[in-house]
Amino acid sequence: METLQSKEQFQDWQQKEKVIFLFSADWCPDCRFIDPFMPEVEEKYSEWSFVFVDRDDFIEICQEHDIFGIPSFLAYHQGKELGRFVSKDRKTQEEIESFIEKLV
Repeated sequence: METLQSKEQFQDWQQKEKVIFLFSADWCPDCRFIDPFMPEVEEKYSEWSFVFVDRDDFIEICQEHDIFGIPSFLAYHQGKELGRFVSKDRKTQEEIESFIEKLV
């Protein structure tokens, strides 16, 4: 998984094909819950690029995109938002995969 380095990089990633941003933070227990299975999710959906966005480093991006709970997912394809799985609730592998499956 790539790690976002700048706001400009976020804008560049938005324009690419099939990108999923994962908004997270090191201190978030629900975010750490998904860590063990995220590599499997990334492998299963290898046509997607996954980008880790540290909520604390990029709070402005979170505010601009209404990401007020973590972990959260935001999907883009060539500049268009395809879907969002945004809440403060813990997410299971099945819920994340279901979200990705519905992105068309």
